[in-house]
Amino acid sequence: MTGSRRARAFVKRPWGGYEVLEEGPGYKVKRLIVAPGHRLSLQRHRRRAEHWVVVAGRPRVLVAGRARRLRARGWVSVPLGAWHRIENPGRDPAVLIEVQHGSYLGEDDIIRREDDYERVTAPTVLLRPRR
Repeated sequence: MTGSRRARAFVKRPWGGYEVLEEGPGYKVKRLIVAPGHRLSLQRHRRRAEHWVVVAGRPRVLVAGRARRLRARGWVSVPLGAWHRIENPGRDPAVLIEVQHGSYLGEDDIIRREDDYERVTAPTVLLRPRR
């Protein structure tokens, strides 16, 4: 096996949480749980793309401005750099498998545009030397 296995620690987030199931060079697989009435930030990534498959629930997904509801076994691809989010308008948790692939898969490769939990990424300010 080429991937690494770690203890499956559940990482809590305000919207629910995730656990890493598998990771290796250039890929990471997570199980996401989105709590009823919650949603992830509207975000994008500079160095990775994602693929989501619904296991349970009926999440609403937004990818590159296109919103749609998915059912179990439904899937969507999130291209590198596309704005995206998962929402759970239902009464039961939404469970998705997320496959990340790219040159860098760290949690700090998130640029947030909107966030219900006040985690919006501050715009970068470029300082120019005075002339």
